[in-house]
Amino acid sequence: MKAGKIILFVIAGFSLIFSFLFFLASGGQTGGFNLIFIAAGLAGVGFVLIFFATRLQEPGDSTQNVTVNIDLPGQVGMDTIKCQSCGGVLSEKDIKLVAGAPMVSCPYCGTSYQLSEEPKW
Repeated sequence: MKAGKIILFVIAGFSLIFSFLFFLASGGQTGGFNLIFIAAGLAGVGFVLIFFATRLQEPGDSTQNVTVNIDLPGQVGMDTIKCQSCGGVLSEKDIKLVAGAPMVSCPYCGTSYQLSEEPKW
């Protein structure tokens, strides 16, 4: 967590604590109606600060793109991979990584299945 977020959360925490204290103090006095407005204002400020602290992006925070390369096992050439259903030749763009497993989608018949490695013996 960056320093800006920490500062906003600390100020919001103090604002909410003092809001609670002002709300408690409003019940013990005559004319405590003004203290209720102060408590509501401090609570509003605290919640707004929490909202902005959670949405704040510090410089240098950016999304990262992850590229996954699928290494085919053994001496497999791309011209030897054929669809299990229709026998159509599959290319590299027909293989996608879904939930950590290589999935093949045939452009000819529309069949999708998981690419599995056969034993090498």
